Amino acid sequence: MKRYLSAAAAVIQPAKFAGILAIWGITLLYVLFQGGKTSIMLFIMVSVLILYLIIGGLGGVRRATGSRSFHSEQEKPDLLSAGGHLRVRLNVTIPGFLPLPYVVVREVMKRHNGESWVFEDSLITNLKGQGELRFQTPPMERGSYTFGETDILSEDIFGLVEHKGSFAAGGQFRVLPRAIFVPRWQLYERKSRLAGPQVSLAQSRRETTQINGVRDYAYGDRLTRIHWNATAKTGAWKSKEFEHESIPKTMIVLDGGSGAYDTAAQLELAISITASLLGFGIRERIGIGLCCLDKTTKVFSPAESGAERQKMLHYLIDINAEGRGSIVARLEKAHRMFPKGAYFVLVSPLSGQPVLETLRWAESRGMTPSHLHVQNPAGVNRSGSWLEILKARGVTGYSIDSLQELPAVLGGES
Repeated sequence: MKRYLSAAAAVIQPAKFAGILAIWGITLLYVLFQGGKTSIMLFIMVSVLILYLIIGGLGGVRRATGSRSFHSEQEKPDLLSAGGHLRVRLNVTIPGFLPLPYVVVREVMKRHNGESWVFEDSLITNLKGQGELRFQTPPMERGSYTFGETDILSEDIFGLVEHKGSFAAGGQFRVLPRAIFVPRWQLYERKSRLAGPQVSLAQSRRETTQINGVRDYAYGDRLTRIHWNATAKTGAWKSKEFEHESIPKTMIVLDGGSGAYDTAAQLELAISITASLLGFGIRERIGIGLCCLDKTTKVFSPAESGAERQKMLHYLIDINAEGRGSIVARLEKAHRMFPKGAYFVLVSPLSGQPVLETLRWAESRGMTPSHLHVQNPAGVNRSGSWLEILKARGVTGYSIDSLQELPAVLGGES
């Protein structure tokens, strides 16, 4: 009996449990010294109440179990795009035969950078002790998210004692960085005689005589371009697809230094810029690579496939600006991964001597450097003089203080 009382006291608040035991002791003394039917009836009632509280403390929510599932409008619920919502469904089973008026379910969701959210709601179970809780997360930003243990709180039908239990239902998901569509980038059009506000990169890259495949007929295609065999087989007009002249590969270097960013919003802007550039490179079939100077230096070789781009985007999810040391020192360790003749694009909020040293390092390796200067979205844009310094040295520079202005700045419209 002592073991059961100790177990019950462990899950019931000590103060309330001590008060209930004191009442039981008083009724016991009342039976021993006073006697009579009234005292015996009162003792039995208090004993039954204590037995009910002990059974409720040993079972019920203490042995609750559950399972969690995710639902969203996207194909993969465990991989969202930034700004999306996630619907969470939690199925709870509470064993036992004692009735519960309701239970309170508390969920804690944690982000990779230490932030957390608490979701709390009440749930009424059926006669079998089963219930389902549904809720929706707020708009999610880039990161890895996990759910911790789920807490279940309940009170007995008299409201005297609160019981608490917990279980681990698991559940984690990831949110891709926010990105924006970039229609054109002046960096690749400066040497093109066709360059202009309405000319895309694909148009400025001349076609070779090497056939790369077959595509649907486009209005204006010449007769010499028609692929007659494919047209006869499919019954629809088909045109020949030719390979384009190769252009220099591109390496995007994301500065992940611990002291580089003033605010979390500035870091998110830099990562979103990087994700947008990756999307542009894959869409325009540019060999584009990525170097992240975070806690560890990670380099992805230039590639044109969508699968490689997905690997780069997934790596950006967990960036947390924890890098140590100078940019040049960290780049030097991975210099073999940077192809000669490539475009070197530094995405960083820094300016001045550290950036100039980095750009000189890129030039010494045979690359063409440029700098995307990431401003603090909540601060004042003071990069005008810095861009003038870069221009005087023959280096392309851009200043970005919001993701929405990225297409205009890269396209030379502002």
